[in-house]
Amino acid sequence: MKSTTSATRHRPEHPERPERRVPVWDLPTRLFHWLTVVLVAAAYITQRMNWMQMHVRLGETLLALVLFRILWGCFGSETARFSRFVASPRKAIEHLRHLWRREPDLQVGHNAAGGWMVLLLLALLLVETLTGFYDNNDIADEGPLSEIVPAKIANAIAGLHAWGWDLLAAAVVLHVCAIAVYALVKGHNLVGPMVSGKKRLPASVRAPARGSLWLAALLMGLSGVVVALLAAYL
Repeated sequence: MKSTTSATRHRPEHPERPERRVPVWDLPTRLFHWLTVVLVAAAYITQRMNWMQMHVRLGETLLALVLFRILWGCFGSETARFSRFVASPRKAIEHLRHLWRREPDLQVGHNAAGGWMVLLLLALLLVETLTGFYDNNDIADEGPLSEIVPAKIANAIAGLHAWGWDLLAAAVVLHVCAIAVYALVKGHNLVGPMVSGKKRLPASVRAPARGSLWLAALLMGLSGVVVALLAAYL
């Protein structure tokens, strides 16, 4: 018969905590993410192939998606809201200090550094789509506001559109590299939850509140109307 001392010695110091699959990413957020991936890739291909009419339509669609994501970040699900995932720069730097430490992934939603990456990508996408929108209307002389903008400003907008693409491409590469580092070094799977919407977390973790799909549809429709107005008047 084993002694009490022996049994204690072989007992795990930290028993494995029960886990469950927690829904962390809602459908609108996931659709925005993967549609943006497809549209950015398609925009690059059409620009390289000089398929400019299709390139413009892709840019308009992408702008509507970005506007939707901004609105969803204000009124949508808990993990999609800016107030929920945008941490202070100090917390983001503190998080990055432990980037090379392997540890369990207990994060619900974006981590402190990932939140700033989301803001950066959204800002670059917004600048790129808006400048491209104006650049196209200026060349095609489609928008009434194109005629009243001084040439220097119009040229600056065109230059910003060109530089914006390079910055966006660099940010995308950084984003992909960060995902790879989290997977290989920390053992965190960031892609899986963005596909399924669910993540294995301790059973004690509360599932985040979700926004209404009807609200998401309304905000997407509003974003489409804004883009249509820009096409008519920019």
